[in-house]
Amino acid sequence: MNRCFSVLRFALLLLLAVDLSAAEAPLRLPSVISDHAVLQRRVPIHVWGWSGAGDAVTVSLHTQRRSTVANRYGEWSLWLMPEEAGGPYTLDVIGKDAEGKSERGGQITRKDLLVGDVWVASGQSNMEMPLRGFPNSAVVKNSNREIASANQPQVRLLRLEKAAANIPQHDIATQWTLCTPQTAADFSAVGYLFARDISRQEQVPIGIIDTTWGGTPIESWISLNALGENASLMPIFATHARFADEQSRMNMVEAAEKHEDAVVAQAGQPIPKHPWHPSEDSRVPGGLYNGMIAPLTPYSIKGFLWYQGETNSVPNRALLYRKLFPTMIADWRAHWQQGDLPFLYVQISSFRSDQEDWGTIRDAQRRTLAVANTAMAVSIDAGDAMNVHPADKQTVADRLTLAARGLVYGETVPYKGPMFREATTEGDGMRVWFDHTAGGLHVVASAKDTLEKDFELAGEDHKFVGAHAVLEGETVLVKSPTVDRPLYVRYAWTNESKGGLRNGADLPASTFTSE
Repeated sequence: MNRCFSVLRFALLLLLAVDLSAAEAPLRLPSVISDHAVLQRRVPIHVWGWSGAGDAVTVSLHTQRRSTVANRYGEWSLWLMPEEAGGPYTLDVIGKDAEGKSERGGQITRKDLLVGDVWVASGQSNMEMPLRGFPNSAVVKNSNREIASANQPQVRLLRLEKAAANIPQHDIATQWTLCTPQTAADFSAVGYLFARDISRQEQVPIGIIDTTWGGTPIESWISLNALGENASLMPIFATHARFADEQSRMNMVEAAEKHEDAVVAQAGQPIPKHPWHPSEDSRVPGGLYNGMIAPLTPYSIKGFLWYQGETNSVPNRALLYRKLFPTMIADWRAHWQQGDLPFLYVQISSFRSDQEDWGTIRDAQRRTLAVANTAMAVSIDAGDAMNVHPADKQTVADRLTLAARGLVYGETVPYKGPMFREATTEGDGMRVWFDHTAGGLHVVASAKDTLEKDFELAGEDHKFVGAHAVLEGETVLVKSPTVDRPLYVRYAWTNESKGGLRNGADLPASTFTSE
């Protein structure tokens, strides 16, 4: 009896402690609402945070003033009316307890806020790659010049720290900064260049959020709810289980590598190159959604930029990308609750590798254009056969900017390269038809000798072989002496391709297969 009483007493004390903790919590805003933030224009502005349970909270911005009351957990949330682009403004938040006293509630002021467009840039290392490049491994074209000119008062930067989590998080550890040479140098090059160019083109403030982690698979960026709802995605958990087994001996592997380095260094020999070892935290399904996406979902935004796919290119995993990618887009849109937010993405580039299947990933990205309000920047011609991190991030950003201008901002600009429409049998060959030819097709001079290498044919055995390709108007006729009854055609399927086929707007054609 005494023991039961003790347990009950402990439980009551614990509940009381929780209630007191919530009641006495200080007024707080999430870090995403910090000085120098950009608030999304022309949509209701969400302001939320934490305080003492039951506290009255009043928010003032520009000419608006709204109040609400925190719930029993100290959570509060309210919406302001949409604002047009402008600023800088000051955001004031005042909290008062149930007796109307502000001593405990406190006051918060956020200064130098702009109203404009907010874009979330995410993905793996090619999106993460900062304007200064990766030390000793990759550079950004004209990096020094780009950094020197990065004083952009109408652009604001928010760069998240790498953070994986088992459950969805509510806050982040970093805040918005001004865009200067110092802050831009360590920011996503693609994200910065896009924000700078869109701000100039549209004449509005742009906030760009860099939430990236190199070497990460797409399933890490998808919520566990979305993954668990689709039985066809279950193989990703088996893949992660195998990865986890490999990680169990990683300490020994890295110790052995360090020992080898020490031995050869002592002998005066070059240090051997060891395989790259990814972080286990970065590979957990749902882990990066929880840590680096979920805290942003209450924040109103304009749209998304995405550059990822290389880590999913292992042959036994690549085919699943066709399902994972649309799942992630739907998942993010559902959590932001702003409808079909624009989703602009980069089709992975060109790289010499025998262990990966980039063609399958590029084709899966092409097929994802069937998802509403999406656009794809083809980057195959901007790749580097010898470096997985190509230097030309300007071309990538330019094509994302074109896509935004055409899809999101309503400008009449061509932003799509030639896109496979259909392939028809013609004698012993196949004729390929394209959409978005923009007045005609051509092959760039630097790739004329590779056009035939890029086109392949297959018969009923599905075995593709190199074929002879001839450009005829806005079509390509493809033939092969070794395939007398062709049924399928594909283009730029190999990992390494110059992607020389372009349209009248000089935009490259996408990898495709008619299979």
